[in-house]
Amino acid sequence: MGGVDWFKNAIIYHILIDRFAGFASTENWDRPTFLGGNIKGIIEKLPYLQNLGINTLWISPFYKTNTYHGYHITDFYQVDPHYGTAEDIKKLIKTVHKYDMRIIADFVPNHCSRKHPFFQDAQHNIKSEYGQWFYFTKWPHEYLCFLSIGDLPKINLNYLPARDYIINAAKHWLNLGFDGYRLDHVIGPSHTFWEQFSKEIKKEYPYAVLIGEAWMQGIKFNELRTINIRWKFLKWLFGASSDNLLKEYVLELDGVLDFRLQELLRENIARENTSQPKKLHEKVKRHYRKYPDNYFLPTFLDNHDMNRFLFECKNNKEKLKQAATIQFSIDQPATIYYGTEIGMNQEKSMWEFLAHGDLQARQPMNWKQQDKELLSFYKKLIGQKRGFQS
Repeated sequence: MGGVDWFKNAIIYHILIDRFAGFASTENWDRPTFLGGNIKGIIEKLPYLQNLGINTLWISPFYKTNTYHGYHITDFYQVDPHYGTAEDIKKLIKTVHKYDMRIIADFVPNHCSRKHPFFQDAQHNIKSEYGQWFYFTKWPHEYLCFLSIGDLPKINLNYLPARDYIINAAKHWLNLGFDGYRLDHVIGPSHTFWEQFSKEIKKEYPYAVLIGEAWMQGIKFNELRTINIRWKFLKWLFGASSDNLLKEYVLELDGVLDFRLQELLRENIARENTSQPKKLHEKVKRHYRKYPDNYFLPTFLDNHDMNRFLFECKNNKEKLKQAATIQFSIDQPATIYYGTEIGMNQEKSMWEFLAHGDLQARQPMNWKQQDKELLSFYKKLIGQKRGFQS
């Protein structure tokens, strides 16, 4: 673990830049458009986060993009003008550090937007130097992508020029002072890639924490060809967020997001009318026994890709508190998805919609109406966790 010991005590606040602060209006939140949330908005809200007790920020991808959420990247080396400038990023990092906090960014190595100039060139020119950067199965219109999303062609990270380009992009932003990455869709790239990625990053930035998102929820059989994990068919068959999947990145990354705990809390608290604390406690203990001590499993109740926990609880805030209490009692970094601490919810399940249902869980931060009692509960919970670890 070495230089990333600081992460053990992390209380992480997960921010979707476009939906957090700085937007002019919130009326089109249910459409996949930019609302105007930006980096300056985050800087302005740092006192709020510090007061809450947060000591680590995790921000969504800020690279040049053609989507409000930032995961469709058109340039890995530029800041998207919707969010601000490179100077704004530098100021954010500097101000976060001045507040004695850390900041990690979402990094997306597996794929890019089909509007990325390299992919455009590869698709329109059979002799393109970028032809091998992607997995064309039948040029120019058939290619491997992120699962089945044609807008996100998969990058061939086993091709050295493409691999170097992506690793250098990661170094470029760490050089500005980021404290690490949450690595998107780590099951996409190969283990060979992750070994080299980690080795190169750690050599230059030993304090940079590398946390993977290893999740197979909703993956279809025909999408298995786009992912690179061991025994993938069996893992797919026997459980989307199994311990076996999370353990796969031991010795390659500093840790992975704890989808297993999230699943246990959702099943045993949010969806159960009568939870059995002893049974749940046993399951949780059994889960953590499977991992080495120096492997981080940051805990969370929800994120931008799933229904909010409060929605799953049918707005029962006592259940949310019960789950959060368990979450914060675990000796792992704890993550709060923006708005959870003030009681943000959603109207409908994101799975009810064929397109853009995820917007339900990505509503703009509600700065006007806040559940003060829940906020003070979270402050107390965070204070206790930080107190126990000081």
